[in-house]
Amino acid sequence: MNRFNPDKLLLSKWTATQPQNKEKHFLITELLRDENGVLVQVELQAALTQRSQWIDWRELRDDQRWLFGWQ
Repeated sequence: MNRFNPDKLLLSKWTATQPQNKEKHFLITELLRDENGVLVQVELQAALTQRSQWIDWRELRDDQRWLFGWQ
């Protein structure tokens, strides 16, 4: 399990362990918080294609899918 502070995710780099469409490296470009300021989702942008997708930030804890940094 990846351990990190969710408040420091903005502009962090991540590597997908099972790349799709040759998209392996990602950058977190935006954080989505609820009305109480609690982090809900993050926007991941693929370094290669610039395609963005929103995911639940808790998915990044799964070290079978995501590795911290660009590997």
